[in-house]
Amino acid sequence: MALDRWIALIFVTFCCAYGYLAFFTMDQLLPPFMQRNPVWPSTFPKVLAVLGALTGLVVLLGLEKPEAGKGPSATDINLARLHEYKIGQALLLLGLMVLYALSLRAAGFLLATTVFLVAGSAILGERKWHVMLPVAMLATGCVWYLVQQVLGIYLRPLPYFMGT
Repeated sequence: MALDRWIALIFVTFCCAYGYLAFFTMDQLLPPFMQRNPVWPSTFPKVLAVLGALTGLVVLLGLEKPEAGKGPSATDINLARLHEYKIGQALLLLGLMVLYALSLRAAGFLLATTVFLVAGSAILGERKWHVMLPVAMLATGCVWYLVQQVLGIYLRPLPYFMGT
């Protein structure tokens, strides 16, 4: 099986596990007044799980492949040239995502997200610090404002040692 199909199989498995959690475990502890709502907290995870599984199945079953008579396209993964891909950047970004998730509570949303955006863009090759830092700070502030004030979901804005 080709590499893209192995990745699709892993993705479908993840979506099925995520869907199981969304469909069968998330709604059990809802208070009675929320059980009558048309949209529950698990609605978006359910939609994501179904769409992700369908997308993965399209790749797994090869429905997106061109006709059999044509050769490989430029977008196909060439295993013989795997060393030429930027795997190091991808692994660094994955590690940065894990570090961001672990530091989110202790460092606070504003600091952790700003550092994540600046470090992520630096890993991807951006070197204009005078642009990168204000854009990351503005984006972080806007997202925090929307989530905190508009949606009413509490996000700890400051580091843990600075209090609530």
